[in-house]
Amino acid sequence: MQQTPELVESVTHAGRLLALIISGRFRQPTPADFSQQLAYIEHPAGKLIAPHAHNPVPREVQYTQEVLFIRKGRLRVDFYGHQQCYLRSRVLEAGDVILLIEGGHGFEVLEDLEMIEVKQGPYAGEQDKTRFEGINCARVRLTPEMADGGE
Repeated sequence: MQQTPELVESVTHAGRLLALIISGRFRQPTPADFSQQLAYIEHPAGKLIAPHAHNPVPREVQYTQEVLFIRKGRLRVDFYGHQQCYLRSRVLEAGDVILLIEGGHGFEVLEDLEMIEVKQGPYAGEQDKTRFEGINCARVRLTPEMADGGE
């Protein structure tokens, strides 16, 4: 996937990809080996897509990955490494999409928000996540780009 910096931002830590933040102007799919797939698709009027059904294919999923589509408002995303260590924060706006792949994350709604969340199911309740103490808002580090840091 060609990553244009202003359209796709990779959030990494210790050499691991934690998230992809995708601008509303981005027009390419995610890599085929991702557990959760995203694709921008554009078709002209009149295009026919053949009827189809998806076959049962066994898949092993290690982590629940989630996708947030920001429809309205602003959302601050706080990124945490695997040891629950705060890394950085990023603000998402209407039209942005984020694929949360690994690590931890927390959120603060900055403006009235409408979003769509998509993730693998079925939801396993409290077995599905480990909750931990987040950072104090005074410590938030907003950066346009994520950089690797020690944990």
